[in-house]
Amino acid sequence: MSEADLDAVHAVETSAYGHPWTRKHLRDSLQAGYPAVMLLGEALPGEHPHPPRADGRWLMGYFVAMHGVEEVHLLNITVSPVHQRQGWARFMLQALALWSRGQGAHTLWLEVRESNAPARRLYERCGFQAVGVRRGYYPLTTLQREDAIVMSLRLDERAAT
Repeated sequence: MSEADLDAVHAVETSAYGHPWTRKHLRDSLQAGYPAVMLLGEALPGEHPHPPRADGRWLMGYFVAMHGVEEVHLLNITVSPVHQRQGWARFMLQALALWSRGQGAHTLWLEVRESNAPARRLYERCGFQAVGVRRGYYPLTTLQREDAIVMSLRLDERAAT
């Protein structure tokens, strides 16, 4: 992902979430040097990818992570709503786990909204375990916050998710 991709990435982000990252969050992550990877797909004849890309491919999803000492923290993983429930999030998690192992990481961390049961099930199927709670981590409404479930995947115990 590069700064030239931010408009398309932000369009997917806002279509996928009620509380999306801002374009500034995405740009700041790139400027900080965080790994940010896009999943692109070829458009079939007659298809018109949304958001539009100059190369005509679909922006199917992306993730942003942060590499630390012997660990990687998944900050954002998003699949475009039109491509959800097709295995792409699992595919990106597998790619991130393999990359993380290659970077010498022993653990992959993430937070997920307590109410996001489909994502929690996906993470559990990929081998993540709930290890804690961050109280009031996510915005819910103007005055309310939602807890995050902290999950981890031990990379040195599994070749891949």
